[in-house]
Amino acid sequence: MDIATAKKQIKETVNAYLRRDDAGMYIIEPERQRPMFLVGAPGIGKTAIIEQIAQELQIGLVSYSMTHHTRQSALGLPHIVHRKFKGLEYDASEYTMSEIVGAIYDYMEATGEERGILFLDEINCVSETLYPSMLQFLQFKTFGRHKVPDNWVVVCAGNPPEYNRSVHEFDIVILDRLRELDVEPDYAVWGRYAAEKGIHPVVTSFLQAKPDCFYKVESKPGGGKSFVTARGWEDLAKVISLYEESGVACNDVLFSQFLRDEDIADRFSVYYTLFEKYRSDYQISQVLDGDASLDVVNRAKDAPFDERVALLSLILDALSAQCSKALDQQKLVLALRDELRTAKPKLLEGQTVETAVLAPLREREAELERKVAAGTAVKDFVRGEKLFFRKIRSIAGACSVEGVESGSAAFAVVSQTYREEVDAIEPLVKQAQQKLENGIKFVEESFGNGREMIMFLAELSTRNITTQFISYFGSDAYYERSGELKVDEARENLRTRVRDLTDIMSEIKEAQLLETQALDMGSAVGMGLSDSNAQGKKH
Repeated sequence: MDIATAKKQIKETVNAYLRRDDAGMYIIEPERQRPMFLVGAPGIGKTAIIEQIAQELQIGLVSYSMTHHTRQSALGLPHIVHRKFKGLEYDASEYTMSEIVGAIYDYMEATGEERGILFLDEINCVSETLYPSMLQFLQFKTFGRHKVPDNWVVVCAGNPPEYNRSVHEFDIVILDRLRELDVEPDYAVWGRYAAEKGIHPVVTSFLQAKPDCFYKVESKPGGGKSFVTARGWEDLAKVISLYEESGVACNDVLFSQFLRDEDIADRFSVYYTLFEKYRSDYQISQVLDGDASLDVVNRAKDAPFDERVALLSLILDALSAQCSKALDQQKLVLALRDELRTAKPKLLEGQTVETAVLAPLREREAELERKVAAGTAVKDFVRGEKLFFRKIRSIAGACSVEGVESGSAAFAVVSQTYREEVDAIEPLVKQAQQKLENGIKFVEESFGNGREMIMFLAELSTRNITTQFISYFGSDAYYERSGELKVDEARENLRTRVRDLTDIMSEIKEAQLLETQALDMGSAVGMGLSDSNAQGKKH
């Protein structure tokens, strides 16, 4: 199976194992909860999907690599205790808490998360001394005398023997207590993940044109391994993005550190040089401003397929960045609205900005720290919270500058600052909508309604950021082309979501009639602007 199917299987299993009946008893008793055993080549994404599952289910995660454990660290160390029984006194051996089980209790105490996943990586590489204890653990979730808490689900992973000399072949007795999932590399699945995550377009366009370079592990003559993995591509993409933002050159020396196959690293290095040339020659910012020259259009028409794929990736990457600005501002406004709506009555009652605004902020910051420590906070959520914290402090600072610390005067400053943030949404949305339209027109002028247009619209529907933007704010150009070509399977869902959204601008206009009620906007602020929302309803 592919990694996405494995993720779905494990997520459904964790949910099932944690379910209880109306008496609070587990529907599947912990002793009957077979651990999942994820088997796949290195770097395929086994650890990554377990982290994603824990974050999506909002439960804890404790990870251990079993290659580092001896019998003593896993089962605990012996010590002598003095006991009495019906007048008989004697010394006996007991074992300290297993390091693995102890780590779960430490995690629960530190984070407050009482449910979670115990992820044991490389479980088929345990030491010879620990191997005999695995049967007891897999059946009873017990290391020595110490049991994994019932509300923690065990998930294991390992590499096939051909990738790791330390692998033990499990016998039937052990395998009969596991649910094995064998995972194979699949670029199509990873490509969808890469599009959603916004992986650097030089990587996605290269692999789209050369999917045979996605995953490779083979032995070198004379010993050693030559390999390229999904993990390597994703890590390389992140470094390339950072280097380019910092003005640092990316070259074959860098690429070979992540792509441990000489031929693939060389091919990617050549492609990166071409990609940089495409980026310079096509001037994507001018394309999205609607100022593409006839020479650029003609070059696109005459370009080979690899170059066309790279060009589409560049356009999509730039559009994602533009749409992200509008979405970030919208999320910020919604977070501010909810927080300041709570603060409003407190300020009008005479409480200070410190009490009404900053004190709740510190509680929210502490909650974020807890989630980050627990590993249940996804990166986008953390980023949104930090932007929110910064803006709240900025609003409180505006009150301090104006010399008003409480009452209606402080609320008036807060209200004005908030409205400025609301007003910043519309120009960002209109700018992104215009760039979307210009991008679609350029693709149409260059390639017509052929496979390039279909690929382009499909990518707009796949990428998380552009999908959110279109569903929230609408895009006439997108709806028209996707309707004509019938490539957008999510179109009806997008239209339904747009119809269900409340018009933010109507609320703003209504709120502006009464300044003292600027934060009491009634129903939830909608995701679309008046014009674009109406456009969404038309389609």
